[in-house]
Amino acid sequence: MLELEHGFRIVDVYARLSPGDTGPRVDGRSVTPDQLEREMHQAGITKSIVFPPARPNRRYLAPNNGVARRSVDRPFVAFARINGTRRPTASATDRLRNAVRSRDDHHTSPADIERYAYDDRFHGFVLDPEVDDYPDEDVLAALEAVDLPVIVRGGADAALEILASTLLERSFPVVVAHFGGHPLDRSLMHGLIDLLEEYDGCYLETSFVRYRDPLERALLEHPDRVLFGSGAPACHPDVAVMEILTLDVSEDKLWRVFSKNASRVIDALAPAGGA
Repeated sequence: MLELEHGFRIVDVYARLSPGDTGPRVDGRSVTPDQLEREMHQAGITKSIVFPPARPNRRYLAPNNGVARRSVDRPFVAFARINGTRRPTASATDRLRNAVRSRDDHHTSPADIERYAYDDRFHGFVLDPEVDDYPDEDVLAALEAVDLPVIVRGGADAALEILASTLLERSFPVVVAHFGGHPLDRSLMHGLIDLLEEYDGCYLETSFVRYRDPLERALLEHPDRVLFGSGAPACHPDVAVMEILTLDVSEDKLWRVFSKNASRVIDALAPAGGA
């Protein structure tokens, strides 16, 4: 693909990077760090948040460290993937399971949160409730104490009310990936946009949204709460950038979604010198 020319500073808050030590690939296309860096440069993206793929019933220490190592001397900002013990659905069976289940060795602990937070290689956390469930109360308290952003995959398998009660009522910033509607559930996307009125610390990420109406609605109603995400490597960053460039919104709102909003929420994405 040709290199995009658009004149915007773009930062990406959602890109997956396989660290090479996570076993067989199970969740879509994988690229090397060099390939990912080239694709980001091709799309005019200056910095990208990267994290390892979700893997059920596995400890994420080694994959997180692998991503951090591969981010050195590249325009990558590493986030640590975490997991938990609380199911994301509201069924009676899952409520009972949540009440009695305790952490196993592969689950993220409060001590893990502290280690990641005070390791200057990591700048936030990523959570996929469908694969890894939600953290328990002690881990959530640790997340509040360190006060770093949490990116959570939102979708049809995670009820909005559980997302809201578990994460959005907390003090740390929460970036909900895919507008909370993966895969392509327009009603869930609009439902999460509605929640922005209630939760000041909630932000929406744009990867795999595909529909113009929720993207334009969110940027018109909440221009400070939308962050660009490419969804690479499953989606080429050129495609993700073009989907935003073709929206019927002002240039100022494009600047906000491409860089200004993310730079405000995630310190590591801010331009050098604060410009």
